[in-house]
Amino acid sequence: MDDPASTPQTLDRRPIAARRLPVFRQLAAALAAAGITPNAISLFGMFVACGAGLSLALTNSSVASPRLLFILAAAGIQCRLLCNMLDGMVAIEGNLRSPTGDLYNEIPDRISDTAVLIGAGYAITSHPTLGYLAALGAIFVTYCRALGRSLELPSDFRGPMAKQQRMFLITIASIYLAFAPQSWLLSVTAAPYFPELGVLALVLVLICIGEIITAWRRTASIASQLRSRAA
Repeated sequence: MDDPASTPQTLDRRPIAARRLPVFRQLAAALAAAGITPNAISLFGMFVACGAGLSLALTNSSVASPRLLFILAAAGIQCRLLCNMLDGMVAIEGNLRSPTGDLYNEIPDRISDTAVLIGAGYAITSHPTLGYLAALGAIFVTYCRALGRSLELPSDFRGPMAKQQRMFLITIASIYLAFAPQSWLLSVTAAPYFPELGVLALVLVLICIGEIITAWRRTASIASQLRSRAA
């Protein structure tokens, strides 16, 4: 649960259970000991995410096998999420915080989300319009969180379609499209503007709907907290 009212975040960090796993603690300690900065980790995650988005888009071309590209996309998305977790761990647990850390934490994230979602829109049996809508929705959901912080409220990471949920759905869809038998790769022919829609198109529609709900929940929470503070 990402409800800031029920999950106090001393450091105002996104609640991620995997941070407590020894393997990730050891990896973060090793990165810190090697002198790898959190900002470098953030940038690496952004470049990997851009590669994942490009891989998704290229599935609609003849550059390489779509199945291979979907595997690369899924791996890139998960690597990006791992970097998102490790940069904060190295910064805080490794005591390597930077004055510009917030910039490197937020700006690469927005670029990464945009690259993956737009790439998914250009993928085979998807549609660019859906990718652009999902990317805009992701930015607006983040804006709602940033707005709360600007009003001196705790960061609201609640879903149902926060970053982790968006990337989870794209990853699952990519793995499915990489390994499912050809007869399972269903697609439907719709109107001329949407000539052929398949699994990723459905996922992007779900993401867009989830983003609307998420933005509404975060905005409603901000309004409720502001009323309580005024009272």
